[in-house]
Amino acid sequence: MQTTPQPAVQWTEMNLPISVGPAHLVLRQCQPTTATAQAQVVVAPAMGVQQSYYQPFARWLAEQGYGVTTFDYRDHGLSLQGPLREAKADLLDWAKDCERVAAQLKSQFPDQALIWIGHSVGSQLPGLAATPLPINGLLSVASGSGYWRDNAAPTKRVIRLFWWGVAPLATWLYGSFPGRKLGMVGDLPAGVLWQWRRWCMNPRYAMGIEGEWVADAYAAAHYPLHALYMEDDEMMSLASVQSLVGWYQSAPSTLEHVSAALAPAGRIGHLGYFREEMAELLWRPLLPLLQSWRVGDRSPGKPLFRP
Repeated sequence: MQTTPQPAVQWTEMNLPISVGPAHLVLRQCQPTTATAQAQVVVAPAMGVQQSYYQPFARWLAEQGYGVTTFDYRDHGLSLQGPLREAKADLLDWAKDCERVAAQLKSQFPDQALIWIGHSVGSQLPGLAATPLPINGLLSVASGSGYWRDNAAPTKRVIRLFWWGVAPLATWLYGSFPGRKLGMVGDLPAGVLWQWRRWCMNPRYAMGIEGEWVADAYAAAHYPLHALYMEDDEMMSLASVQSLVGWYQSAPSTLEHVSAALAPAGRIGHLGYFREEMAELLWRPLLPLLQSWRVGDRSPGKPLFRP
């Protein structure tokens, strides 16, 4: 009798409450089925990007022996309940969502290391936690300050039109930012858009708007940080990535330049790292770093890639 082989990974979905009412975050978890996970990994999305975008990466990591959780911030993606124009979330709420997700994982898997992989804003928000996230390491992918004068050249050429024209006008008309309709960024609650705009107008980004508690919160984080700067990133310049690394001033940190020549088609950009075709050339080199964090190594990470 022929038996069907057991799949190497298993997906589950859960709702994580965020208030007394019905509001919740939708989490998707991918766990290896052939053995206990080596560690747990959270993949935190970029601004306007839904968690479904990271599913191939999550599956691949689970096939390598890691449990992986993806999620959508409140009032976004699967975590949106009701019309977007009625959503009340802002970026500080999204930072609290990161705290809730980390706490859930530590409760669910208390004996396993927890690693955070943040894409763009997904690496900014952990530093805003009231107490540092209980993580063994933060891998920052294509993340930096959003201050408009530090944007990479392709974005800098159009960003004034966006922030002084398209974004405020569209948000005023629709009651939220209709990014999917406009083909830019993604759908966002109005509170997120307006707060992000204020941050991006200030040279000190969130610290210049929210106050010195933000600088103190970043400085309190002592987990190791490995930041990947994509040299063809159309949004984040090297200066903006350096700013983010500087915010995490107490973290043992490494800032690594990643050449687009490493990608199969010679292009990575702001979003490309998580595409499935990057698995062998850009995902597999992460494994030694994840392993070192899993066992508690807190030293600055060695470069992962060779041009």
